[in-house]
Amino acid sequence: MRKILIITPHYPPSNLAAVHRSRLFAQHLPSFNWEPVILTVDEKFYEETLDWNLHELLPVGQHIEKVPAFKVTKPRLIGDIGLRAFFQLRKRALELVKSEKIDFVYIPIPAFYVSLIGPYLHRKTGIKYGIDYIDPWVHNFPGSERVFSRHWFSTKLAKFLEPKAVKNASLITGCSEGYYKGVQQRNPALAKSCLFGAMPYGGETDDHRHVSDLGTEPYLFAKNKEKFQFVYAGAMLPKAYEPLEEIFKAIGSDKKLFEQAEFHFIGTGKRPNDPESYNIRPLAEKYGLWQHIVFEYPARIPYLDVLIHLNAADGIFILGSTEPHYTPSKVFQGVLSKKPILAVLHKDSTALNVIRETGAGISLSIDPEKISTIADAFPGVFKSYLQFAQNFDPASVKMDLFEQYSAKSVTRTLAALLDETIKLS
Repeated sequence: MRKILIITPHYPPSNLAAVHRSRLFAQHLPSFNWEPVILTVDEKFYEETLDWNLHELLPVGQHIEKVPAFKVTKPRLIGDIGLRAFFQLRKRALELVKSEKIDFVYIPIPAFYVSLIGPYLHRKTGIKYGIDYIDPWVHNFPGSERVFSRHWFSTKLAKFLEPKAVKNASLITGCSEGYYKGVQQRNPALAKSCLFGAMPYGGETDDHRHVSDLGTEPYLFAKNKEKFQFVYAGAMLPKAYEPLEEIFKAIGSDKKLFEQAEFHFIGTGKRPNDPESYNIRPLAEKYGLWQHIVFEYPARIPYLDVLIHLNAADGIFILGSTEPHYTPSKVFQGVLSKKPILAVLHKDSTALNVIRETGAGISLSIDPEKISTIADAFPGVFKSYLQFAQNFDPASVKMDLFEQYSAKSVTRTLAALLDETIKLS
């Protein structure tokens, strides 16, 4: 069995969404003749609330190595754990490559700066490495156009460092092709030396089975048989607010149509541990929907608690972005929750195919050039959804087609790319 070193500063019991990428790859790689060695940061140095129930989902005996990190200073100058633990991770990675006879190094990003460990290890030992784009690195965030702002500096630094990180990479992957397409365009020489592959997050059926073992009831909202309760769970992307406002505009203009609906937004706050850091509330108040049709619980809650609330909902609401590369992992959890999905997604998002192919829900596509049409179209889509939900049978969802989006199937794709990379040695 070959060995792969996965360098990921966050790993369970971290409750950050990105940990599931590494967790699920590591869970299924042994089935494809790859033994994972996880290199992460000791949870004592995490800033987020720990999720020990998530930690219980890890396979027994999984090889996990932990390093310390520099503590967060007051005032908080550097929070990025990839920076606070960079040298500790780099040192231990070199030791592991040598002592464990590692065959390949795989680095999911963010944390972005950790990707620079890959070329370092390659120079020192000749080992091949790959980078997995969970998010694009070189990216124009809102505010990055303001010269000398924090986002402006981040964008400039990303443009400088990314070519150094990817120059000698043998494999670059992403949640969809759009996540690394810019990398290919900015670094055309990679076409001769690097493999590329797109893999969505994938859904894990066993996670949903584990929920029943907890015996926990939903605690953010009470079940109301008089209302059709939607749940949106997860962070809000900066470029999702424009379509969200169009949706709220539509609801505010036809409250009678939506008076029996409740939209519960969970974990959408500005700061993951702050229950008062509302992002949705200001828009909901603007259109007279707050605490009547729209509700928000800003703080992030544990992963399995999210699944509990999805299971308690009548429907799953999924909102994408005006960026085509964004493929929300929420779609996979929505399908596995066996609740009808109402989705508003970019017209080129691969997540649309998941919903349409499996028959798991009703969707409205976003055209960034015609954002205002969302407000006009949403009421009609909502009516169609209500008819769909009334007759929805979870057994009718084409789970055989969904299998290609399962975490194990996605990991099979990764393993095939890893095998091919090794053969090219």
